Amino acid sequence: MPRRRRHRGSSGAGGRGRTCSRTVRAELSFSVSQVERSLREGQYAQRLSRTAPVYLAAVIEYLTAKVLELAGNEAQNSGARNITPLLLDMVVHNDRLLSTLFNTTTISQVAPGED
Repeated sequence: MPRRRRHRGSSGAGGRGRTCSRTVRAELSFSVSQVERSLREGQYAQRLSRTAPVYLAAVIEYLTAKVLELAGNEAQNSGARNITPLLLDMVVHNDRLLSTLFNTTTISQVAPGED
């Protein structure tokens, strides 16, 4: 059985290199670069590891998916077609862990464009 060679660096097939963002490599939807920029601009620490923004983007994506999943289930149970700020507030309030996490967060009851 012939051995396959592993290509190092960005040189792929045919010598053409393709850049791959950290967001794509981590298979995330939330931008790792945006998270890193926010961490650097916020000056939360003097130094920042290469993996910190990737980890934080993954955590934010997980929390967002969890809240939207619960709100979608609640909307379906109540017969609503849309996820409203009221449903988000209800879901966060009813879930013990999310309630603890979002204890000091205010969810506005007025959606943009509805004033």
